[in-house]
Amino acid sequence: MNRRDAVSLGLLGTLLAGCGFRPIYMPTASGRPGVAERELAAVEVGVIPDRPGQLLRQALQERLGSDAGPPHRYILSVGFSIAGEGVGFQTDNSVTRIRLTGTVNWTLKTRDSIGTPLTSGSARALDGLNLFSEQTVAFTMENEVVQKRIAETCADQVALQLATWFNKRAETGAG
Repeated sequence: MNRRDAVSLGLLGTLLAGCGFRPIYMPTASGRPGVAERELAAVEVGVIPDRPGQLLRQALQERLGSDAGPPHRYILSVGFSIAGEGVGFQTDNSVTRIRLTGTVNWTLKTRDSIGTPLTSGSARALDGLNLFSEQTVAFTMENEVVQKRIAETCADQVALQLATWFNKRAETGAG
């Protein structure tokens, strides 16, 4: 990085700090994990049925860091579905490409006997895969890879929405 780039980067950082910008996963002044990281680690991800649901649950657990951390104070209830739509066709009307849309609806609840809903949201991801009439093994493998990509993209969105909510909640002093 040359001197001009360093000065530009420093100026950009100063401008962003002046407008109230803060990194969402910013640690505390003492270097300990910040609000978002601590609270995300206290979220238990509920079971999500079917193979795509397992992929999403694993991706969420990785992003939230909730496998090894403080006791869970929250539970994340998640509904996940993947729908397909033909978008590529041959002259005989056979489908050659499928667009897959993953949709997640989630609710964060307290982990107590009442299970009070705290916040909720949704996420969506698109991807696609090609169909080859004589390569069913290749299709099955590609389908698994695409479902995993969709799950990871949705998990990124859910984790970011939760981190944002936890930070805003801490700023307002709620909870």
